[in-house]
Amino acid sequence: MATVVSSLFISLDGVAEIDPEWHFPYFDEAMGAAVGEDYEDVDVLLLGRVTYDSFAGAWPEREQAGGEDASFAAQLGDTRKLVATRGDADLGWRNVERTADLLASVRALKDDPTVGKVLVGGSLSVVRQLLDARLLDELRLFVHPVAARTGERLFGDADTIQPFTLLRTDVFSRGVVKHVFAPGELPPAATYDDAKEHLPDA
Repeated sequence: MATVVSSLFISLDGVAEIDPEWHFPYFDEAMGAAVGEDYEDVDVLLLGRVTYDSFAGAWPEREQAGGEDASFAAQLGDTRKLVATRGDADLGWRNVERTADLLASVRALKDDPTVGKVLVGGSLSVVRQLLDARLLDELRLFVHPVAARTGERLFGDADTIQPFTLLRTDVFSRGVVKHVFAPGELPPAATYDDAKEHLPDA
């Protein structure tokens, strides 16, 4: 069964719509290696239409330019890409497919024995839908030590809480912390009477 993984850059106040002003100053060699790890051994790159358009508008040109990011650009181009979109316009990149039924397509990928890893790059709306449907196996957040103050947040208001289990944490030299979460369950119900037993002695 395929593992579905989300990799996102996010600010302390939950903004996951990248602003170069607060993102790139924190991007160092160790963080780059961690991002590269997320993109290793990816069988399918799953993208929302907005994120796909951003990728397709930049990475093919970077591959052709032959700069130091060309090998990563080629890796993205060679990877099978699935775009969640209801449109029928030409997607204009190699190895790309479209789906109008995101959840059904992800269920099919998870059941496909030839698919080992599905990576969701960016694509906040896709991540939210997969979390709500409990189809996301890992949420990898690169938390930047900055309050963005504006931009689209990963989580919006809802009537229910959404618990997670922390799998691991990595800390990078410029203060970015990578947390890897899996969907989880709340610990057993508790009240203040339960909590006060653990207060420090006065």
